Amino acid sequence: MSYPDDLRYSKEHEWVRVEDDRATIGITSFAADELGDIVFVELPEVGATLSQFGTFGVVESVKAVSDLYAPVSGAVVEVNEALRDSPELLNSDPFGKGWIARVTLSDAAELDTLLDAAAYADETA
Repeated sequence: MSYPDDLRYSKEHEWVRVEDDRATIGITSFAADELGDIVFVELPEVGATLSQFGTFGVVESVKAVSDLYAPVSGAVVEVNEALRDSPELLNSDPFGKGWIARVTLSDAAELDTLLDAAAYADETA
């Protein structure tokens, strides 16, 4: 499995894409494949403050319920409302239309604690 090089990854299988001071968060294709068909996503509230590696939501599939862990700290400025009606976007397009939340980064140095694509691929091999 290959992973986009422009992202950073957590060992809990979340990804983050940073543009300026904004970070978009989602789950990896590995996580989506392991979960199976996703049927529900509990999104964080806009305005909520996320702490790195703290839980910020839940993903339910036909096989399991799994917590979502924030790869970075920050304030939620947007959530992917499309997931409320189409949670399967996490399966079909986890690195694109299946993003979960956007946050304003509170500590860019946290990115250094995350994995690059090659290291994440090694973790999931």
